[in-house]
Amino acid sequence: MAVDGVQLLEHIQTPAMVVSRGQVSFANAAAKALLGAHIAGQDVRIAIRDPRAVAVILGDGGGTAKITGLSVGGSVWEIDCKVVGNAERLVTLYDLSVQVSVARAHADFVANASHELRTPLATVLGYVETLMNPKAGGDEATRERFLNTIRHEALRMQALVADLMSLSRIEAVKHEVPSERVEMVALAREAAGEFRAGGTVTVTVNCESAVVLGDKGQLSQVVRNLIDNALKYGRKDGEVQVSLEATSTGWLLVAVHDDGDGIPPEHLPRLTERFYRADTSRSRAAGGTGLGLSIVKHIVERHRGRFDIASRPGAGTTASMMLPLRLG
Repeated sequence: MAVDGVQLLEHIQTPAMVVSRGQVSFANAAAKALLGAHIAGQDVRIAIRDPRAVAVILGDGGGTAKITGLSVGGSVWEIDCKVVGNAERLVTLYDLSVQVSVARAHADFVANASHELRTPLATVLGYVETLMNPKAGGDEATRERFLNTIRHEALRMQALVADLMSLSRIEAVKHEVPSERVEMVALAREAAGEFRAGGTVTVTVNCESAVVLGDKGQLSQVVRNLIDNALKYGRKDGEVQVSLEATSTGWLLVAVHDDGDGIPPEHLPRLTERFYRADTSRSRAAGGTGLGLSIVKHIVERHRGRFDIASRPGAGTTASMMLPLRLG
């Protein structure tokens, strides 16, 4: 391979090697960092210990050959081999870990969403079929009970579809930094005032005004979601405390605390995962979709903020977000 071509390969970030007569005659810095500096001058079968990759590199066919599934450094890689000269082959490696991870996450998401919809749908269909049978569920009390169950499951599906659509909209704009001026003190008080039953919601602030750049609708959704969660999982008819604190370092801390049973520590790292529930039966009984905290996390990250959940069994739970203040 020409000298200028080799020099060019040295400056690219993609791992690349030149293989001549079965040996690695050149490896750029990225390839050495991935496979080890010792690969230069080494037999390619030792440098890359994967029979499928070696078969592609040493095969008789010309042109471009690709192979996926090569495991190097704990990642998934693709090998691309081109014949570039007399008995020389240019081998490049592309990290597919992100694509594989995204594909797996998408498949898991679809499977979980399908499962979450299938369960209430099966209940609805079962009760409807029973009601359609004149020999079953004929008395008024039974019909009323069945219809209430159907309504409950239909509302559960409606909430899940609404959250799925909300999550989709948020992900569609996650790379767009919102620029609307939002007054968070007024927003928090307005959101807290929407909850009239199930407990007391109090708002405390250390500032008269706290302006952030954001999407007012999304930030309102975050505060409402956190208050709703606190009321659902806090003590019955208990108190939910919403506090806003503007810090001297230019951040706004918004925290929502409930007086419930708390969450075991092993669940805390996974609470923002889609469809993850610390207590599945309790969450479903309370009408939870398993997407609320995932939606909150995505919104906070879009606003260049930080989201955290702190809890101890018996001491309640505090969900908080830090948002950069708009100064001046």
